[in-house]
Formats: sequence, structure tokens, C-alpha cells
Amino acid sequence: MSGQFETSEFHVPAEEAAERGVAEQKQFALQLMMEAFAEGELDGVDPDCLAQAALFTALKEFVQAYGEEAVGKFTDGLSRRILNGEFTVQRHG
Repeated sequence: MSGQFETSEFHVPAEEAAERGVAEQKQFALQLMMEAFAEGELDGVDPDCLAQAALFTALKEFVQAYGEEAVGKFTDGLSRRILNGEFTVQRHG
């Protein structure tokens, strides 16, 4: 599996993709993460600590799956994506 890392779409084995569409998997995963953050905040964990732990965990998983070089290349583009507003979410009220 090492070396197969795509920056715009995460690689999902065909058999998993057949069970659930990639877009549906990503949406479900995002929902789970948002619920975990909400639970952590209700338990008194600082949102910044939750975010740092989530980033560390995600990067650790990527490195384990794809290797340092592939993940390094992926993270090189994050600054541009952040500055372009790709991760900005408008909050209501």
C-alpha cells in the first residue's frame, strides 16, 4: 500500500468502494469526527487540544499507510489550500 497516496482523493480498495461510495464514506467519517469533537468539548476538552490530537492521529495514520515521503508531498500543499479558504466553514449564529 505504501506509495499510493493521492492528494485530491484518498485511495480506497475497490471492494470497500463497492460497499459504500467513496463520497459517502468520507461524509460518514466527517460526521463521526464532528460527533467525537462535540463529545470531547462536552467532556471539557479544549477544542485546540482536540484539533491537535486529530491532526497528529491523521498524519500518523497516513505515514503508516503511505510512508513519510508521500505524506510530506501531500502536506506541502496544505498551506495553499488553507489560504484559499478550502477549510473555512461559515458559522451561523
